[in-house]
Amino acid sequence: MLEEKVEAFLERHSFSLKGKKIVVGVSGGPDSLALLHYLQAQKEKQELSIVVAHVDHMFRGEESFQDAMFVKEYCEELFIPFVMDQINVPELMKQTGKSAETAGRQARYDFFAKVMKEHDYPYLALAHHGDDQIETILMRFTRGSTGKARAGIPFQRSCQNGMIFRPFLGLTKEEIEEYCEENRLVPRIDPSNKEEIYSRNRFRKVVLPFLKSENQQVHEQFQRFSEEMQSDEAYLQELTVQKMNTVMTTRNDQQITIDINLLLEMPIPLQRRGIQLILNYLYKERPSSLSAVHIDQVFSLINRQHPSGTLDFPNGLKVTRSYQDCHFQFNFDKPLSFLFEMIAPGVFEIPGGGIIKMEYVESSFVHPNQYTAFFVRELVSLPLFIRTRKTGDRMTLKGMSGTKKVKDIFIDHKVPLHERDTWPVITDQQGRILWLPCLKKSALEGIDNKAGSYIQLTYYKH
Repeated sequence: MLEEKVEAFLERHSFSLKGKKIVVGVSGGPDSLALLHYLQAQKEKQELSIVVAHVDHMFRGEESFQDAMFVKEYCEELFIPFVMDQINVPELMKQTGKSAETAGRQARYDFFAKVMKEHDYPYLALAHHGDDQIETILMRFTRGSTGKARAGIPFQRSCQNGMIFRPFLGLTKEEIEEYCEENRLVPRIDPSNKEEIYSRNRFRKVVLPFLKSENQQVHEQFQRFSEEMQSDEAYLQELTVQKMNTVMTTRNDQQITIDINLLLEMPIPLQRRGIQLILNYLYKERPSSLSAVHIDQVFSLINRQHPSGTLDFPNGLKVTRSYQDCHFQFNFDKPLSFLFEMIAPGVFEIPGGGIIKMEYVESSFVHPNQYTAFFVRELVSLPLFIRTRKTGDRMTLKGMSGTKKVKDIFIDHKVPLHERDTWPVITDQQGRILWLPCLKKSALEGIDNKAGSYIQLTYYKH
């Protein structure tokens, strides 16, 4: 019965075992032992080559080591090549701060990849089954997973050295245990599988029995959902990538900037996937605390009336809105303030990219524009200074009475938040703000036909 169901499942996925070179991950428990037995029984008919890989996670001392020896002896009896490794996962948890499940999974898959590479076996067979699929989907829904993660466990996926496949996803745990009994397999039982400190075990003992009482074939419904979700998601992801290439204005390993207006023109399902795509790209290792809530926060930020704001995401990622731009950035450090003194004509390079040039000119050479400013030499006090803004900065404005806050000038001109702290502010010795390059000139700036000489300031922005 099990053989027929597995064969039908593989055929439905157009997957043939014929001639495959397979590493089989075997813990010694019922699922993996049944998988090994099944593949070994198919070995001659399908012309299979098999290597067994086992990881001792060192959680249970001598007991877990005996699991490894059990698998080794089983393989020796059947002349199956066997490789194992002992990995101190409890120590890895201390070093990385990861959970037992996450640290153990990473250690296990790293070892499997190593075995696949060393033996030149491009396939890895794992014994996940239909009950595992139900538990995984429900757990991911519960903790707020999004996109493809909600689809649960894929039948096959690529890994660094080949392809992982799971031929038992169409089976229940009960069917696997019956197979073990029929074939007189006596697997090792890990007592931690019964401990309710693990969330998966709570789903297994409480939620799963209820679902099966409603429908004994519920695993088939979840598997169908998983496959449809994966197929739909692959198509939507392809559309999202195409659209996001027109929305992103800056992209590197540490930062992505998007045009909010262009993002909001996309269909809503693609908008959410677009934000997820950005997070997946920037996070080389996804934090466990990252969830759908963070995507909701991004949409709240970009849809609200206020033109600016900042979100702090896990592991130091900052999401900053500045008018119609939204920046996702790691290593976001507040720019350092600067102060340069201009005693005499010269060229002064400023942080953030840009040059201020000071020179003396005669009136006949004066040609005003947004990148230049002219001051009658007798009306300003040397030295002049180039500095960053200060709280409470105000300046007189050419053609207007009174003063205006520099902060309000930045807002009026929609200067992005991340540029305001490095925008050059030019003052004289008395502290009077003479010029905000490209933005506003003070009442002291201008041409007087009676003046003989001017200070010309020119701003070159890289």
